[in-house]
Order: sequence, then C-alpha cells, then structure tokens
Amino acid sequence: MVSPARAPGMIACVERKVHRVSVWTSSSLTELGLLLVAFVLCSFIGIERQFRQKSAGFRTHVLVGCGSAVFTLVSAFGFSAVLGDDVNLDPSRIAAQIVSGIGFLGAGVIFTRRNIVVGLTTAASIWVTAAVGMAAGAGMISLAAGLTAIHLTSVILLAPLVRKIPTQDRRKVLRVSYLDGRGALRTILSTATEMGYTASILSTRKERHDDRTTIQMDIRFDGSHPTRNLVP
Repeated sequence: MVSPARAPGMIACVERKVHRVSVWTSSSLTELGLLLVAFVLCSFIGIERQFRQKSAGFRTHVLVGCGSAVFTLVSAFGFSAVLGDDVNLDPSRIAAQIVSGIGFLGAGVIFTRRNIVVGLTTAASIWVTAAVGMAAGAGMISLAAGLTAIHLTSVILLAPLVRKIPTQDRRKVLRVSYLDGRGALRTILSTATEMGYTASILSTRKERHDDRTTIQMDIRFDGSHPTRNLVP
C-alpha cells in the first residue's frame, strides 16, 4: 500500500483481500450429502403425487425440494468467506424468501372448476416439499424424514379412512327427471365423474306423456365435495 504522506498528490491505494474461488471446500461433502437427502425424501412425495396423476408430479416436487435445500445451504455456507466484524450473516432471511416464493408456486396449481376448488392438496404437498428441502439443507435430517413420513401417512393411509367418516350427503338421494333418448343420463354421469363424484343408481321409473317418455331416476352421489356443488 502506498502511503499518502510519502507520495503527496498520489491516490492512495487500499489493500483488499482477494478470496479465491475453490471448487471443493471443507463443507462440500456435507452440502452434497444434505442435498442427496433432500432429493431422496422429496422423491417419495413426488412419486405419490405422480401415481395419483396430479398436476404437480414427481419432477415438480423434486425440483422444489432440491431448490429449497440449495437455497438453505447457500445461506448457511455460501457467505462464510465474507464474514467479519462489520458483516453479519442471517440465514433466516433466505428461508423467509423461500416460504414466500413457494406460496406463489402453490397458488398456481389451485383453480376453480364448476364452483369447486381443486388442487389444494397438491399445493399443500408443494409447501411440505419445500419444508422438507429446507430442513434437509439445514442439516435437520431427522426432522425432514419425520415430515416426509407424516405427509405420506396422511395422504396414503389416513385419507381413505377419513373418506369413510359419515357425512350428511351419504343419506341424500337426488331424483333426476329427463326425456328419454336425449342422452341426458350420459351427460349427467360424465359431469359427475369429471367433478370427482361416483354415482349409484338406486331406482328407475318410466312415465309416458303423449308421445314423450320421461325417466325418473334416484341417484346417490358420493364425493369429497358437498352434493350441493353438483346440483347446478
């Protein structure tokens, strides 16, 4: 460094410490191991969503989980070279930004069709996948594995049991009247199936008025949404 006192009129040169970029550091093995944990755990969640043919499948969940893990690893290990007396590191800032970003991604898979909101479970699974990736990136492997196990237990084992809980719709029977030969029943059943309902035909009656035949049919519809959403 050139001293201004010894060189009047010259611009003082400030000595700066140059940090060399290293491909492999002392924490690289730990970082790759935690990233692999995030990949494996998030793959389990993605496979379950892919098997159910959801809008966000294996690739989406793996990318969300691994991306969250890398962001967390960067916040934990990426800025160690610039730390000093006048530089403080706050890893929680990146974690907070991950939570906000995943909220926008999850909202993209939620949509309304025929007054029924679908995609909530998929959006929640994306949220959980991000949490698994963040936990794995932070080195909290037991927490990440526990969250993965809870998620899979909820959607695979508990979901069928929850569907068996008695509801008011299980005792409701809809009476549908339509003109024969118009294809109305086919339209009704296809619409109900598209909205996630299963139909059970209980009884059928024919009534003839002049030259027209009217069909009256009692049908019970079962689904994850109230029957009143299907009526319109």
